[in-house]
Amino acid sequence: MRIALYPGSFDPVTNGHLDVLSHALGIADRVVVAIGVHPGKAPMFSFEERVEMLAEVGRTLLPANELDRLQVVSFSNLVIDCAVDHGASLLIRGLRDGTDLDYEMQMAGMNRTLRPEVQTVFLPASPEVRHITATLVRQIARMGGRTADFVPDGIAQRLAERTGRAD
Repeated sequence: MRIALYPGSFDPVTNGHLDVLSHALGIADRVVVAIGVHPGKAPMFSFEERVEMLAEVGRTLLPANELDRLQVVSFSNLVIDCAVDHGASLLIRGLRDGTDLDYEMQMAGMNRTLRPEVQTVFLPASPEVRHITATLVRQIARMGGRTADFVPDGIAQRLAERTGRAD
């Protein structure tokens, strides 16, 4: 069984995340989505809320009889160690542009040195979602902007409720 680890903050889940996750499910038998949890950071959504959001997204990507192909976990250690802990042989990294590539190439090299048995796979974001980042979506939501074009259905409503603004 080919297992892939797709790490990130997913705060909130965006259409960009959905795009990469969809492609990851196309190349792996199972995808473990690993939500980074760091005590020094204050995310907009709790770990539990992000798990719920990812479960919602999973139901749009997979038929009911295949939902077990998607697992959501937390991690606070090295991403590469999380991959090994969950039996992943692939580490999924989404790329939006050349800046992402430069950074991700460095990380892939470091991870390869630490755990050569785990292969980093770069998945380019589709053109229509390349510009989306969770950071920008949070900023737009906090400033009263419309987020529905950047996040899956249901997530925009959560953002509106969290910020006290209508979407």
